[in-house]
Amino acid sequence: MERKSKLMVGVFSTIPFLMVLGNSMLIPEFPKIRSALNITQFQVGLMITLFSAAAGISIPILGYLSDKHGRKKILIPSLIIYGLGGVLSGLAAAFLKENGYYIILAGRVVQGIGAAGTYPIVIALVGDIFQSTERSEALGIIEAANGLGKVLSPILGAAIALIVWYALFFSYAILTIPIVIAVYFIVEEPDREEQEDNIKKYLGKIKNIFEEKGKPLFFSLLAGITILFVLFGVLSFISDLFETEYNITGLKKGLLISLPILFMSTTAYLSGLYLKNKGQYFKQTMALGLLIDTIALATLPFLDGIVLFVALLALLGIGNGLVLPALNTLVTSTASKEQRGGITSIYGSSRFLGVAFGPPAFSLLNEISTTVMFITAAVISLIVSILTYLFVDENILLPDDMKEGNQQQNEQSQKEDN
Repeated sequence: MERKSKLMVGVFSTIPFLMVLGNSMLIPEFPKIRSALNITQFQVGLMITLFSAAAGISIPILGYLSDKHGRKKILIPSLIIYGLGGVLSGLAAAFLKENGYYIILAGRVVQGIGAAGTYPIVIALVGDIFQSTERSEALGIIEAANGLGKVLSPILGAAIALIVWYALFFSYAILTIPIVIAVYFIVEEPDREEQEDNIKKYLGKIKNIFEEKGKPLFFSLLAGITILFVLFGVLSFISDLFETEYNITGLKKGLLISLPILFMSTTAYLSGLYLKNKGQYFKQTMALGLLIDTIALATLPFLDGIVLFVALLALLGIGNGLVLPALNTLVTSTASKEQRGGITSIYGSSRFLGVAFGPPAFSLLNEISTTVMFITAAVISLIVSILTYLFVDENILLPDDMKEGNQQQNEQSQKEDN
C-alpha cells in the first residue's frame, strides 16, 4: 500500500472511531445520566435507540446521494451535523437540567442523522479506492479502528464525565473539527460522473443486485445485525451489572468494559490481514466468529466471578472481530462503484438496527432471567452461524477481478511454499 493510500486509510479510520463514540461512550455512564436527569432505565436507553434508529432510517437516503453526487459531498456535512447534534444535547443538559431531556433526545436524533453519512460512506469510499486484496486489508484496519473506538470509549467517557456528565455531548463536536479538516484536505475521491439516474431507475439497479446476489447478501447482512445486536445488548447489561453487583464505577468500570472490546479490535485487524493474504475463506471466518460468540454467550450465565466474566466477554470480542472484516469486504465488493453507496447504506442500516434493538431486547429478556437472556442470544448466534456457512457464497458476492486476483495470489503463495 502506497504512502498516500496509508494516509487516507488513517483518516478514514478516525471516522468510525468517532462514530462509535456516539453510543459506546454513553453506555457506561447510564447510571450517572439516569440519576442526573431523574429518568428511568428505559428512558436513558432511548438515547441509544433514537440515535441508532435515526441513523438507520437516514442511511439509505445518504447512500443514494453519495452515489449520485460523490462521497465527500455527503461525508463532510454529515460529520458537521453529527457534531452539532452533540452541541444541542449538551446545551440542553447544561442549562435545562431535568427539563431538557426531550431536547437531549432531539439532539441525539440529529446526531444519528449525521452518523448515517459517516461509516457507511467511508466503507463505500474504501471500496472505490482500493481493489483486490488491498480492500480486505484497508477494511480490516478501519474495522479495527471501529473496535478501538469501542475500547477507548468507556475510558474516555468515564474520564470526561469526571468534569461533568454532559461534557460527553460537547466532546463529539470537539473531536469532529480536526476530522472534517483532514477529510477535506487529505482524502482524494476517485473521479466520477454525477449520475443522472432518477430514484426509480437507481432503485431498479439496486433491486437487480439483490435479484442476482440476494441470498448470500441477505445472510451476510443478517450476520452483521446479529453481532451488533449481541455486542450492544451485552454492553448495556454489563454496564449496569458492574455497578450494581460488583460496585465497580468510574474509570475502573470503563477499563473493564474496554478490555473485551480490545480483543475484538485486535482480532479484526489480524483477520483483515489474514483475508488479504489468503483472498478466500470469508464465509468460513464469519461462521467461525459467530460460533465463538455462541460458546461465549452460552457459558456466561453459569459463571461466578468478575475475572471469568471478563475472560468470556473477551472471547465474545474475538468472535466479533473475526466476522466484521470478512463481512465488510463481501458487502463492499457486491456492487460496482455506481451503486456501492446504496448497498453499503443498507448494510449500515442493518448494523444500526442491531445496535438499536440490542439494549432493549436484552433488558426485556433479563426481566425473565439472566440465563434466558444469554441462552436466547446464544441460540440466535448459533442459528446465524449455520445459515452463514450454508448460504453465504463469496464466489457470488466478490467481483471477477477480486476472484482472479485472489487466485493469482494463492498460486504465487503455493509456488513460494514449494
